[in-house]
Amino acid sequence: MKKILIVLTSHDTLGDSGRKTGFWLEELAAPYYVFIDAGAAVTLASPNGGKPPLDPKSSDPAAQTDATRRFTADAQASAKLAGTRKLADVAIKDFDAVFYPGGHGPLWDLVTNDTSIALIEAAVRARLPVAAVCHAPAALLNVKRPDGRPLLDGKTVTGFSNGEEDAVDLTRVVPFLLEDEIKAKGGNYTRSADWQSHVEVDGLLVTGQNPGSSEAAARALLKLL
Repeated sequence: MKKILIVLTSHDTLGDSGRKTGFWLEELAAPYYVFIDAGAAVTLASPNGGKPPLDPKSSDPAAQTDATRRFTADAQASAKLAGTRKLADVAIKDFDAVFYPGGHGPLWDLVTNDTSIALIEAAVRARLPVAAVCHAPAALLNVKRPDGRPLLDGKTVTGFSNGEEDAVDLTRVVPFLLEDEIKAKGGNYTRSADWQSHVEVDGLLVTGQNPGSSEAAARALLKLL
């Protein structure tokens, strides 16, 4: 049985806007069931452990999908979410792959979280697949390869686009624009039209552009396994 670690944000504040953020429900729910339905064992973790903050907008009726409705009605999944493992208490050697869902939260905590960075670097050294979707590729920005170069340098990757950030009117709220930062790290950034599913696989690195890419990104990760 394959074991997959899903790492969620613990950050709940949308900059100085006074609004709340966190992880995006679809980006957890869709991959979760791709993995579970394939017979994998899934562990949820977050920097602070316990129940991670859910972006309230991802609970809007318009944002619901079959996967989110299934997750919300799933007592076992809800229990896992309520008691995520503390990231410092998990070791990559116990897993076959790691997946990072987005939401705006990772722009603030996972981008600079030393424990998360060390976990991904250990996964890279162990040649384990790493996937991140939407804003979660932010968690890759400060990851280095064994030779000291940025992980994203020369990699073909995607993530939430400047156009999509502008469309949700948060360009001036976020601490940085993910598309710009990926390029600044030497990444070959690609994108599809706003809100269209788009996934890049470069070696053992999988990235998805937006919430609608989360299921395809999870399937790409499974394929690598």
